Amino acid sequence: MFEVTRYEASRRVRGTVVLSVLVALLGLLMVAFFPSVRTSSAALEEYIANLPPAFREAFGIDSFGTIEGFLATELYQFGWVILLGVYFGYRAGSLVAGDVEDRGIDLWLATPLSRARLVIERYLSLVPTMVAVNVVTPLVVLPAIAVVGEPVPVERVLAVHLLSVPYFLTTAALGLLLSVLVSRESTASRGALGLVFGLFLVESLASVGDVGWLGAVSPTRYFDPTGVLLRGAYDPAGAVILLGAAVGGVALAVALFRRADIT
Repeated sequence: MFEVTRYEASRRVRGTVVLSVLVALLGLLMVAFFPSVRTSSAALEEYIANLPPAFREAFGIDSFGTIEGFLATELYQFGWVILLGVYFGYRAGSLVAGDVEDRGIDLWLATPLSRARLVIERYLSLVPTMVAVNVVTPLVVLPAIAVVGEPVPVERVLAVHLLSVPYFLTTAALGLLLSVLVSRESTASRGALGLVFGLFLVESLASVGDVGWLGAVSPTRYFDPTGVLLRGAYDPAGAVILLGAAVGGVALAVALFRRADIT
């Protein structure tokens, strides 16, 4: 059981290690940079107040002069919501389309492995990478925060990482859907990248306009690092919605792939 997941995950070990280290170093850099930000926080807050509301909303800019607000914007809103969200959608876009394009899928389908199991296990092969980046980063960031002498509730930092997993699962499910709909790997991956980022923009613009309901289709509506870090505003209901969306997306991808005519 889960042989495909183990095989695919083992092929990504090097990439997972590199990604985890790079993201952790980004977090370390942000923490190290904060003392210089704190000394000019008054000027920064004035500058931020003059930014367009849509821009402030998109990047979760709030209380930039505190370590919580700074990390929420520079590390989690940008690094987690945008970069990693797009990354997992992009990677998922190649899970099926890549093998369909180069005909490697014929070897898989010649085995007793069902199409449903193939799709599900390939999707699950991204989970170790999601876990790795969310384990390594706080192990680096939390001690660094303590060194610079900025008190931050540890449970809030850990909550951000925990709540990001359903978000990543959802963006990966979007990429998986495109991967079974499109037979070209590059098209599926780039399409997933554009879709995830486009949904981020939809939520950002809808939240400052009169069409707030439109943002409900975006995964970013249900994952708010700024609210967690600054106010301890945990959203378990949002996490459940994201998990439901991920499960639904994978189920739809399985149904579509079962009916796909691969010739």
